[in-house]
Amino acid sequence: MCGIVAFTGTADARSFLLAGLARLEYRGYDSAGIALVQPQAASQEAGSAGGTGAVLEVVRRKGKVASLVEAVEKSGVAGTCGIGHTRWATHGVPSEENAHPHCDCSGRIAVVHNGIIENYAHLKVELIEKGHVFASQTDTEVVAHLVEENYEAHAGDFTEAVRATVAQLSGSFALAILHANHPDTIIVTRNDSPLVIGSYEGGAIAASDTPALIDKTREISYIRDRDLAVLHSDGSIEFFDPAGEPFTPAIYHIEWSLEQAEKGGYPDFMLKEISEQPRVIRDTIANRFDRKTCALQFDELPLTDEELADIDRIYVVACGTSYHAGLIGKDLIENWARIPVEVDVASEFRYGNPIISTNTLVIAISQSGETADTLEAVRLARRAGAHVIALTNVMGSRITQEAQTVLNIKANIEIAVAATKSFLAQVALLTLLGLYLAQERLLLTGAQVREIYGEMKQLPGQIEQILSDTAAIEAAADACAEAQTALFIGRGVGATTCYEGALKLKEISYLHAEAFSAGEIKHGPIALIDPDAATPVVAVATQSSTRDKMLANIEEMKARGARIVAVATEGDERIRELADHVIYIPPTRECLSPITASVPLQLFARFIALARGCDVDQPRNLAKSVTVE
Repeated sequence: MCGIVAFTGTADARSFLLAGLARLEYRGYDSAGIALVQPQAASQEAGSAGGTGAVLEVVRRKGKVASLVEAVEKSGVAGTCGIGHTRWATHGVPSEENAHPHCDCSGRIAVVHNGIIENYAHLKVELIEKGHVFASQTDTEVVAHLVEENYEAHAGDFTEAVRATVAQLSGSFALAILHANHPDTIIVTRNDSPLVIGSYEGGAIAASDTPALIDKTREISYIRDRDLAVLHSDGSIEFFDPAGEPFTPAIYHIEWSLEQAEKGGYPDFMLKEISEQPRVIRDTIANRFDRKTCALQFDELPLTDEELADIDRIYVVACGTSYHAGLIGKDLIENWARIPVEVDVASEFRYGNPIISTNTLVIAISQSGETADTLEAVRLARRAGAHVIALTNVMGSRITQEAQTVLNIKANIEIAVAATKSFLAQVALLTLLGLYLAQERLLLTGAQVREIYGEMKQLPGQIEQILSDTAAIEAAADACAEAQTALFIGRGVGATTCYEGALKLKEISYLHAEAFSAGEIKHGPIALIDPDAATPVVAVATQSSTRDKMLANIEEMKARGARIVAVATEGDERIRELADHVIYIPPTRECLSPITASVPLQLFARFIALARGCDVDQPRNLAKSVTVE
C-alpha cells in the first residue's frame, strides 16, 4: 500500500505535501517523492522538464520521507500545485527510478498511484510500439504515458484525457495527476483503493487517508469507483461519473482528532488492520494467474523445472503467528504437491540437527523480516545448501538480504502488535505457492488451478461480508469475557486455524486459551472443562470432509457442561442444536476456509480484550518485531 497526497491552492504546496506524506508513511516507506508545477523562471535543480509557461519539478528519493524532506529543502523547488507519494514497492525494486511521481515522455505530466494496474504489461507493450520510452519498472508509469496519448487525442482536454485513461485500466488504483499545461488543476480518481477529498479556504486537497487532510478540513467527500474529481486552486472541486456526467457527492464530517485519524477513524489499529484484510488478500493474489497460459506465475522463484521436480523435502521455519500460517501451508502443499513438509519453530530449528540437502526447500516466514530466530534458521539452511524462500512484509529487511528468493505478502505496515492482516496474507501466499508447486510438478491441471484461483478471488468479498455484521461475534465474546480459560477445537486445517485463534485471545485479552485437534480432546484436555464455570469451547466447524466427526466432538464437549461457540458455514442448521453461539461465515472449499474462519476469531479476541479493559494494540510484554533470540 502506498500513500498519495495532492494540493492545489494559494499557498506553497510543499508544506502540505511533506506533512501529509509523513502522516501516511505507515502506508509505505521505501521511497517518496513530490511533483510541483512552478513558473519557468523558477529553479530547475531538481530535474524539471517542460517547454513554455509553467514547468514540472520532480524530487524523488529512495528511503523514508525524511530523506525527501532534506532533498526538497536543498532543491529550492516551490509551487502552489503539487502531488506527493510515499511508496511500498509492488512493481520494481525500491529505488529513486521506481519512486513516484512518474512522468510521461514530455515531462509535463506527473502521476502518483496507490494500488496495482493489473493490465499494465499489455498496455506497456502497446505504448512502446507507439514510441513511448519508459524510465522505471513500475506499473504506474503506464498511466502517465496513457494520459499523454489521450491528451493529444482529445485536443488538449485534460479531464477527457484522464477519463479515457481510466477506462483503459484494470486493477486497483487511486491516482492523482498533474499537467504543466494546467498549472492550477489536479485530477484524482480511484478504483478499489481509498481516496478522500476536501477543500478549505486555502485550496483543494486529496489523499489516501484522512490523517493527511485532518488539520486542514474535517469536511470530506468520497468518490465511487472510476469517478473523477477535478481540484482547482480556488478550492472548488468538480465531480464527474465515469460517463462524464457531473454530480454532487455527500459531505462527511470527521469527528475524531488528528491523533485518532491516524488510525483511519478506527478506535484502534487492530480493528483497522482487520478491516484492511479484503484489500490485503486482493493485493497478495493479484497478477499471479496468466489467463493465456492458464498457469500461476511465481517469477520471483528462480528454480528451474528440474530443480522444482527434485525437491524432496520442505521445511517451514517461523515463530508465533507466522508459524501457524506455516502449519496451514504444510497441509496445502502436502495435499496438492505431495512433498513432505516439516514446520519448525525457528528458535528450535538449528538445535534440532535438521536433515538438509541441495534438494531441500526452506520457507522462512517473518512479518517484520527482522525476527532473530528466523534469521538464524535461514543462515543455517543456506550453509547446508538449501534454497531459501523468505515470506515477509518488509522489503529491504534483513531476511530479504539473507534469502535467495523473496516473496512480499503485501500486507504493508502493521502497527498493532497482534498480527492479523499479515497472517491472512501469509496464508494466501502459501496457498498460491502450494498450487504453483503442484502445477509445476504436473499434479494439478491448469483447469484445476484456475478454478481454485477463481475461488480465492472471492475471498475478499466474503471477508467484507463477515465484517459487515459482527453482532453474533460480539455476543459470543460478551458471554465468554469472564472465563478463566478457553479451549479451541477443530479438525484438519480447522485445527490449525484454532491454534492462531487461541494465540490471538491470549495475546490481547490475557485470557488463557489452548487449541487442540478435536479428536485429541478426549485424550486429556477434556479434563479442563469445568461445568460450573461453563468453560468456553470455540469450535471451528465449517463444511469439511470431517464435519460429522467434528459435530460428534462438539457433543462430547456439550455433554460435559461447556459453553460452545461455533464458527460454521452459512446454512448449517444442525450446528444451532449444539452450540450456544453460532458465528456463520460464507461457504468456501475446505482448503481456503482458514482465511475466512480466522476473521471472526480475530474479532472474538478483540471484543473479549475490550470487555476486559485491555489495550488491543499494545498488549503487555509483547513487541511487534522480536529481534533477539
